Amino acid sequence: MSIEVKVPVLPESVSDATIATWHKQAGDAVRRDENLVDLETDKVVLEVPSPVDGVLKEIKFKPGDTVTSQQVIAVIEEGAAAAAPAPAAKSEAKAPAPAPAQAPASTPGAPAKSADDTLSPAARRVAEEAHVDTSAITGTGRGGRVTKEDVVKAATAKPSAPAQPAAATPGARPEERVPMTRIRARIAERLMQSKNSIAMLTSFNEVNLAEVVKLRKSLGESFEKTHGIKLGFMSFFVKATAEALKRHPIVNASVDGNDIIYHGYQDISIAVATDKGLVTPVLRDAQDMSFAEIEKGIAEYAKKAREGKLTLEDLQGGTFTITNGGTFGSLMSTPIVNPPQSAILGMHAIKERPAAVDGQVVIAPMMYIALSYDHRIIDGKDAVLFLVDIKNQLENPQRMLLGL
Repeated sequence: MSIEVKVPVLPESVSDATIATWHKQAGDAVRRDENLVDLETDKVVLEVPSPVDGVLKEIKFKPGDTVTSQQVIAVIEEGAAAAAPAPAAKSEAKAPAPAPAQAPASTPGAPAKSADDTLSPAARRVAEEAHVDTSAITGTGRGGRVTKEDVVKAATAKPSAPAQPAAATPGARPEERVPMTRIRARIAERLMQSKNSIAMLTSFNEVNLAEVVKLRKSLGESFEKTHGIKLGFMSFFVKATAEALKRHPIVNASVDGNDIIYHGYQDISIAVATDKGLVTPVLRDAQDMSFAEIEKGIAEYAKKAREGKLTLEDLQGGTFTITNGGTFGSLMSTPIVNPPQSAILGMHAIKERPAAVDGQVVIAPMMYIALSYDHRIIDGKDAVLFLVDIKNQLENPQRMLLGL
């Protein structure tokens, strides 16, 4: 029986998807729940699994095609087995029949077929244009798949061929033009939307993290043994933010036309960098989460982001965002608000520098923090008091444990 494979139901905010990569070809045997194809939306990459065991009978769209919700993209013959090679016809002559033609066992200098099979369509095109041998490239994509970025990196790293005087082109300046991915295009659209629709302003403060560092050193080992995960800095910031949002609800609000929506919960989006761009999965009801639950939630999202497993549900919602440019060495920045949210907290690199403590100059682990906010509903006073609240909690961690 023929079974249709359809595009999953897409949420209202996602109108269509693009065929990214087929992991099976027509005629291949497939198993139930085995991933057939990756669909790229403007938010996440969706995997479409096989609904049954059988053989992939027909593929209706090629990579790069646009498809919509519930559209049929392939047909599977349920219960069928992949066709085996036809046996050689029996010869009535006594002389042995000629052996069927076969490809040479190996061709010196040619990449192995198994390596070529791991190439994405974009990677294969770049490899052909740049004359890159892909057999020696270690793929960084899902399942060891060689991505276009892997090929570009290999192409720029390989030694140049000896220059031929007659054919040399002095001052050559190579360029490459590639289309944006759906996710990157969506990020660009959202950033421009934020810039053009929000009266954005940024306030700064600095935090002495000496007490947090001390607490992590004294209790970090016990925390990891008890909960099976390390105690990081992010859980302190999430916890402090959730507490501050309770006391400053306007920072947790959003604009809807001429209305202000106050959210009675703190769904905090955590910015996570991926090879496709920045994504912001949501820690829901962060105000009720323990330090261990926060750390585990962030670790799980980071793992899913690296493996391309984030779902639309993981990314939807969020009343406030935290982003940490400090992981890449940023000392100070002005993060951009993620609409319809009204504010975003930027963490930065921790640097040992002189600080005044109880009338004495000491060397302390200091961090600049930034709050970008929608000035249409959040006044400068509210933004400053919110940052001071976070600063006070982090410089006295016992405050957040007591809800102070």
